[in-house]
Amino acid sequence: MSLKKESLSLREAQKLVLLSQLLPTPKVVGSAQDATLSAIEHLGYIQIDTISVIERAHHHTLYNRNSRYKSAHLEELIADKKVFEYWAHAASYLPMTDYRFTLPRKQAIASGKQKHWYKRDVQLMQSVAERIKAEGPLMAKDFNKKGKKHGEWKTAPTKQALENLFMEGELMISKRVNFHKVYDLTERVLPSSLNTTTPTDDEYGKFLVKKYLRANGLGKLTEMTYLIKNTKPLVTNALDTMLKTGEIELVNVSNTAYYVLPEALKLLNQPLARKKLKILSPFDNLLIQRKRMTDLFNFDYTLECYVPQHKRKHGYFSLPILWDGKLVARMDSKADRKEKVLYIHQLTLEPSLRKTEAFADALGRELQSFMEFNACNSIQLHRTIPSSFKFEHRVLN
Repeated sequence: MSLKKESLSLREAQKLVLLSQLLPTPKVVGSAQDATLSAIEHLGYIQIDTISVIERAHHHTLYNRNSRYKSAHLEELIADKKVFEYWAHAASYLPMTDYRFTLPRKQAIASGKQKHWYKRDVQLMQSVAERIKAEGPLMAKDFNKKGKKHGEWKTAPTKQALENLFMEGELMISKRVNFHKVYDLTERVLPSSLNTTTPTDDEYGKFLVKKYLRANGLGKLTEMTYLIKNTKPLVTNALDTMLKTGEIELVNVSNTAYYVLPEALKLLNQPLARKKLKILSPFDNLLIQRKRMTDLFNFDYTLECYVPQHKRKHGYFSLPILWDGKLVARMDSKADRKEKVLYIHQLTLEPSLRKTEAFADALGRELQSFMEFNACNSIQLHRTIPSSFKFEHRVLN
């Protein structure tokens, strides 16, 4: 039977996106660490973020794909050379199986075809690399911090040199210590059996298309090229070729054309666990393209920690809530790890949410797990919008 469809309803499109994003948390077999690696390989990247109002974004995103997730998994997978750090649209953890597809960007930066935000001091970069070669893995704090600082964060010259060498592929992050990067020579970090050949333009373009569509269900050119800059010509050519060969198809969603992998349409025959609720990170892979979320889920989201306080509507660190296949609420939270209290400063329901009792039950169940994930043993709820939404008894008992 042919899987070809010329159009999808918005509800079908949402289902395809969520199942492709492994949301809500799917049932997985095997070890917990294997499930974490499988999620990283499927999604293609996990964004790293330093904000720790609640558990950091990379842990939060993986927790929502693996109910048995432990923060030690990432350290173990890096030590086992199955995951590495590099740049997607932001600093990220990537599967080692995709390493060769970071080479085009690294080579473009090294040659000057692409710009990085730090000016290259070739002599200093060489000196830094030689020290690491002789002494072994080092952190930025192991170097002299004298010299002209750069940028908003006043980065020291040797730190700039380390980051330039990292972006060019001469150095990799072998591990982190208290979240500080430890740099080492790339050849000492990579597995010896890894394919390190540079992909052709055709290979690279097809890789970007397939990786995006497998992880996101459906997509447009602008969405695929958002994640990896300066790839629009490659992706455009790949889409044209793959459309002709039948490797991808076009489907219409709300009068907009999206690309899809034909085999992905099989997901529409699978059930979506609509009763499961998930509290998402602002940097979750599902949410990172805000316009896409507005178009497909009618969810207009802004992370307001970057907004002046007097202009905030939903709170400093508002977490989108997924339930019933939709984004239905936002929860501004903070984990006080010393007092072991999860503060919910503001819980805001979307105006479209109607089944509030069922939603409250689902949120109460998930909050128990979410509280433990954030190393807390109690919850304090301060405000709900609308105020008529009564929820305290479900989370405070």
